Amino acid sequence: MTNQPEPQAILQMRGITKRFPGVIANEQVDVDLFPGEVLALLGENGAGKSTLMNVLAGMYRQDEGEIYLRGEQVAINSPRDAAALGIGMVHQNFMLVPTMTVAENIILGLTEVPFVPDMQAVTARIKALANRYNLQVDPHAYIWQLSVGEQQRVEILKLIYRGAEILILDEPTAVLTPQESRELAAVLKLMTAEGKSAIFITHKMEEVIAFSDWVRVLQNGRLVAVKRTAETNPQELARLMVGREVLFRLEKQLAVPGPVVLELCDVHTRNDKGLPGLQGLSLQVRAGEILGIAGVAGNGQRQLAEVITGLRKATQGQMLIHAQDYANRSPLDLIRAGVSHIPADRIGMGAVGNMDVADNLAMKGYRKSPLSHLGMLQPQRIQEFARKMIAAFRIATPSPATRVKFLSGGNIQKTILAREIDACRDVLVAVYPSRGLDVGATEAVRKLLLEQRDKGVAVLLVSEDLEELLSVADNILVLSEGRAMGCVPAATADINALGLMMAGVSQPLTVN
Repeated sequence: MTNQPEPQAILQMRGITKRFPGVIANEQVDVDLFPGEVLALLGENGAGKSTLMNVLAGMYRQDEGEIYLRGEQVAINSPRDAAALGIGMVHQNFMLVPTMTVAENIILGLTEVPFVPDMQAVTARIKALANRYNLQVDPHAYIWQLSVGEQQRVEILKLIYRGAEILILDEPTAVLTPQESRELAAVLKLMTAEGKSAIFITHKMEEVIAFSDWVRVLQNGRLVAVKRTAETNPQELARLMVGREVLFRLEKQLAVPGPVVLELCDVHTRNDKGLPGLQGLSLQVRAGEILGIAGVAGNGQRQLAEVITGLRKATQGQMLIHAQDYANRSPLDLIRAGVSHIPADRIGMGAVGNMDVADNLAMKGYRKSPLSHLGMLQPQRIQEFARKMIAAFRIATPSPATRVKFLSGGNIQKTILAREIDACRDVLVAVYPSRGLDVGATEAVRKLLLEQRDKGVAVLLVSEDLEELLSVADNILVLSEGRAMGCVPAATADINALGLMMAGVSQPLTVN
């Protein structure tokens, strides 16, 4: 039996252990959270951070250990139990119903809402909260119509609407721009000023320093360090997470661009609401070049990636690969043309959760030798291929036969990266490829992108992380409302100028 926790903390988790078949996700982990403070929870992908918070949020039941709230031991057997105790969680993988509206998702499951809710009053309250916290989203829009970043705003609004006293945020800024991240920080400051508390899972060191009061670091499911934020720094935290020094800015060779591989000429398309998505967009990506695409979420990045990969029809314009028009061709045609795609939505589009790791890795190469022969799959060769890829990309999985849905979010992303980079020949479309990855894995992903560039691949990198674009890209093109606001060399780019372009202020297109 563990000792009674100190009463001054609002929340104590004591000796929390959670096991899955073949895996100990958490082992004897302690957590203390104090009123009006923010705790940052750090660790590599698969370190057990999300599992620990899923225990607190009622998604899992711990195998050992106790949870105390305001000094009283509590049993949290379901998300409803957690909500009743004032605990709410923004999950890394969204808990939204795509076919329902924003407003319907926000009130879904609330027992105090009448059988026939007053949707006008609900909508008015959502708009008021959205304006207060600058989390703008259309209450009448369907979730499937929203970008990933907009869906994240809905998740945050849902908890604010429900009045959570303890807010758990699992990678909430992964799809937000720096400006939106600062707005989230303002939300946290307002909540903590009211005496509420938050636990913040992130891989962004600057956010740990800016947002949190305390830091707890997990390694392989165990608590290895507790630090007061004011007494540590990003370098020390990164070293505690991954066990080695991490380069926060990559050293890259000067690009030597070759001929144009990918070219868009006056491309127009519509978004899921039938409104203009891309409006006369033209761009070029050369062999051996990384073209970064910057912009606030929902300004055409998704439509751009989908047009290039055959997932969305262009209403006008040409999409050329090696000077051959591939506009409105099928995704299979684009795959055969040498285009690989790392999508923004890794769960919904990038991987099949109920399939095992080996089959997910083989999804691009199964049509040809050595993974198939005369139309018949070769299971042994698929397993050998999977083991090779797991080792090369350091995918943390019990075995190639493990179903992907049982991996951490970061390891699902590594599985997708491994498959797409292995299959890539000419064009790599990478949409938020390092989202949700720890600092060590992020460093590895960025090195992989540079390796592809140096092999002569034309890389289109979509990211809302300006630091990532400045570090990895050779040139940066900024989108606003589906239009190109300007294209500048990354080496000489000014963050303030990029911010103005993201806000819709056009600049000269200085790079072809």
